[in-house]
Amino acid sequence: MPGATPLSTLVNLGDLVKRDADPKAIALIDCHDDANPRDYTHGDIDAAANAVARGLIARGGQRGDRMAILAANRAAYLLAYLGTMRAGMVSVPVNFKLPRDTVEYVMRDAGVSMVFADAERLPLCPADLPVVNFDSTGEDGFDAFLDFGSFDVVRPASDEIAMFLYTSGSTGRPKGVPLTHAGQLWAIGARARSGRNWEQQRFMVAAPLFHMNGLASAKFALAAHASFVLMPQFRAVPFIRALARHRCTFITSVPTMMALMAQETEALALHDLSSVTRVSMGSAPLTQALIDKVQSLFPGAVLSNGYGTTETGPVGFGPHPDGILTPPLALGYPMADIRLRLVDGGNRDAGEGVLEIWTPALMPGYHRLPERTAAAMTDDGYYITGDIMRRDANGFYEFVGRADDMFVCSGENIYPGEVEKMLERHPAIHQACVVPVPDEIRGQKPVAFVVPESGATLAAQDVKEFALANAPAYQHPRHVEFVAELPLAGTNKVDRHALIQRAASLAGQG
Repeated sequence: MPGATPLSTLVNLGDLVKRDADPKAIALIDCHDDANPRDYTHGDIDAAANAVARGLIARGGQRGDRMAILAANRAAYLLAYLGTMRAGMVSVPVNFKLPRDTVEYVMRDAGVSMVFADAERLPLCPADLPVVNFDSTGEDGFDAFLDFGSFDVVRPASDEIAMFLYTSGSTGRPKGVPLTHAGQLWAIGARARSGRNWEQQRFMVAAPLFHMNGLASAKFALAAHASFVLMPQFRAVPFIRALARHRCTFITSVPTMMALMAQETEALALHDLSSVTRVSMGSAPLTQALIDKVQSLFPGAVLSNGYGTTETGPVGFGPHPDGILTPPLALGYPMADIRLRLVDGGNRDAGEGVLEIWTPALMPGYHRLPERTAAAMTDDGYYITGDIMRRDANGFYEFVGRADDMFVCSGENIYPGEVEKMLERHPAIHQACVVPVPDEIRGQKPVAFVVPESGATLAAQDVKEFALANAPAYQHPRHVEFVAELPLAGTNKVDRHALIQRAASLAGQG
């Protein structure tokens, strides 16, 4: 395909350099310091990633060792991530929004040998692990760690693990998802084959790099010899300002980001966003109302709805092979090389049902969790996503909802059981049930029904503050309703359906 990026020669996920292209071309614009963004060329990225690999080996790192990264988005984060894999070691991006004990659990579970961290997250690091501080100018700093020079990038085995990502589960403990070099490189190549002239694009990446979404976009931009703007986090006004300042052409986002951006009418009026030609939204349900709103912000842009999972990779659907236009709410047509089906009970060829999928990026299994792996996989090797999909007459797939109680708030998965267990650690809470209500900005938001301990004095604000102190902010209930008891269904289990209806009624009352 003319203009497409040939990626068949890539073998190590940490080495995404296109050797026959201009090394002086801009690869990354780091907005960690918003007032003074810093440009990195593809040659700069290549040299610095090698310096990380050499630094790891100089410190005694061995092939297969696991190195954590605990920081907000910045160039150094990406360099540490790439360099670790170039050295044949395993990169472990860690969600810094998790409570400290959960961060430590993730690092212990993964068997981390060392941590790259920024100054703000240093207190989250286990005391016995060596740390390279992105913000330090001393011997413990990132600049001192780098060892510039030539490096022979490790050629991994076909099934060798490149990285671990951790995904939340209903047990309350994150699950480690090992991902291979070959699988993730397939995902990059599959995305490249779905378009052309990628090297002319300038991507905007504001999703955290500990998530599949942000990492996938950054790696794809490097492999395609394109450029991207990296924001430390999403904040609507700086996001708008950076889009205009750096003339971004391709926005990767979750629907919540676009909804929040749309509220900033003053900033939007002050900035020229006409450079944007593509807007991709994923990781959460998409509504027609939001599509219409985003299209009005970017009238010349093509909008798309993305889908992927940590376990199977960041891609799964793309354009129709016959050129049929993708419907607005559809995810697309299944990409080549993947196998999928919709399952409704015993029917494995349903028009609507739970998506089961196999891709070349499929994880080998959850880390040290054989029973969880067996529950998530079919006997013939498909991953059970738990997502309800619908297939239309042209073969396009559309997301319908979740098969379980999980819901999505601001692009983050919320499992009610996790939040309930956390809330019930409060000494004044006897019982709690968390359900979702629709929210125009966040997609859905949590509402907590709380049964206080007998004689306890408890205010809604107390519950919210406890949640904010003991769990990621997105999990905290936006509304707390006190009840004498929780309703029960015929099985003597809590009647969640009744509470969802009650929560919707409360939301409707304001």
